[in-house]
Parts: sequence; C-alpha cells; structure tokens
Amino acid sequence: MSDLGHVLVLAGGLSYEREVSLRSGRRVSEVLRAAGIDVETRDTDASLVPAILADPPDAVFVTLHGGAGEDGAIRSVLELLGVPYVGADPDACRVAFDKPTAKGVVRSVGLRTPQSVTLPKETFHDLGATAVLGRIVERLGLPLFVKPARGGSALGASFVRTAEELPAAMVGCFAYGDTALIERYVEGVEVAVSVVDLGHGPVALPPVEIVPDAGVYDYAARYTAGHTEFFAPARLTPDAAAACAEAAVKAHTALGLRDISRTDLIVDASGQPHFLEVNVAPGMTETSLLPMAAEAAGQDLGDLCLILLRRAAGRAQG
Repeated sequence: MSDLGHVLVLAGGLSYEREVSLRSGRRVSEVLRAAGIDVETRDTDASLVPAILADPPDAVFVTLHGGAGEDGAIRSVLELLGVPYVGADPDACRVAFDKPTAKGVVRSVGLRTPQSVTLPKETFHDLGATAVLGRIVERLGLPLFVKPARGGSALGASFVRTAEELPAAMVGCFAYGDTALIERYVEGVEVAVSVVDLGHGPVALPPVEIVPDAGVYDYAARYTAGHTEFFAPARLTPDAAAACAEAAVKAHTALGLRDISRTDLIVDASGQPHFLEVNVAPGMTETSLLPMAAEAAGQDLGDLCLILLRRAAGRAQG
C-alpha cells in the first residue's frame, strides 16, 4: 500500500459536544502533522461536500462527538462520496449511539448492564410525572443515574440519591434529548476501556480508572484539567482487569464496531464489570481516556491514528 497523502480530520458539528469535538480534532491533527502527514481539518458545514469532491482525501478521521458524528449520518455521506474513514459503519453507529438499544445487544451476549427504564418525554408528561417516577423508584430502587438515551460527555446526566431529586434530573435530561435512560446505580470503580484494531483483530488497551473530585464524572469533571484523577492502568486486580478487557472487546464485536471504540464500565466489589455505554468516536483531547490508555500501553497516539487511517484507506483500495 502506498503511503498516505491527503488526510481529512472532521471536527466540530452542531451537537452540544461541538467544543469537545474541536479539541479532539486539533489533537488528532497535531499528532498526524508531527508524523509527517498532510492534514486538513474541516467542520461539517455546506462547504464539506464540495471540498471533498474537489480534492478527495485518502482517508478521513472522524472526531465528531454526539449527533451526526456518532449516529451514522456523516458516515453515510462519506460512503456516498466514496471516501474511506476510520471507525464503525453507519448501521453499527446507529445501534451503538442509542444507549438502550446497545444495552440490549450486549445483554444478549452475556454482559452485565444495570437494570434500567427508558422513558420518552411524551410518556413522562402524558401519563403524569408523579405516578411514573414513583413507580420507577419502586422498581429500580435508589440511587439512580439519569442520562439522555443518545449523546455523550455526560451532558444532561445526573446522579439521583433521593426520590425528591428525580424530577429535576428528568427535566435536566430532557434539555439534551427527548428520551431518558434511568439506570439503577451500581456502586464500584468507574473505568473506560478503549478497543483498537490495528490489523490483528480488536484488542483492549489498559483500562483507565476515573476518580472525579466531586464523586460524579460530569461534563466539568471530564474536560476541566485537575477536576478528575485518572489511573492508567486502573487499580484493579489482574482478574478484574482481564474481565474488563474481555467485556469491552465483546461489546465492540457484538455491536459490529470497527477500528476503534471505548466502553464505559463500572466494576463492582466482586470484580465484575457492568456495561454502561459505548462510544464509537472516543474523545481525543488532552484529558480524554483513549490517549491515556494508549500511553499506558506504550503506544504513540500519532502512530495509532496513522495505522487506523492506513487501514481505512486500504479497505477502499481492496
């Protein structure tokens, strides 16, 4: 295979996670330029399709988070244009991006995932919030974790300790999406396990342990330096670390993902991982978890991105 020439990094978009995406795009562009690659960074605006048609890139690295960046829409356009890209195809993205659907898929292959209820905004209002929320507390118990069924970066997510906190958590969730996922909270160690396929099948990178200062890994904790302590690799027993790696690869495979993903897990007191969600376009910022995992594995981030782009370009050639 010939070496890469022109590479396009997509960043920005119109989702709530735009600023994070721009930071991810800058980081990927920087490490690729340092590796000697001709990189162009573009937003997803009206100029994108004409630019690609005028100068088709050898491959695209998608660093769009949320919305069209992870629900398969932009990837569908790239396929229409015949442009190869890093990451899962549109069908797999649609399944993985919808958290309740993804939970159902991974549960079907034997992974643990917290018991949950999925509630659209219309149902919440039409049936009466008080009656519905009361039944949720009876069914799932407390504490709970509420988050939008689609989206990331913990936007609209809330930790609910008491029944009185649940209505406000639902309102906050609905500000970022039309459907809420209410999960039974599992006490344990929060870890993220990145999975990469560099040509020999999907492999888990070392798990990264997440210890937010405020106890909850919210948007500020994720993207403000110093608000969260990370341990890479995570402080787990060898058996628990192996179980996390196996769970992440199993989720990646069951969901039909490709090249790269990140699975978020809670490891309970017995060392068993519980699947929370999967990300098909993991963050690549200075405080993001995949770059930390790559460093813990002794893998240079620029080399990793370059291999993934070459593999994407190779699929188009093959």
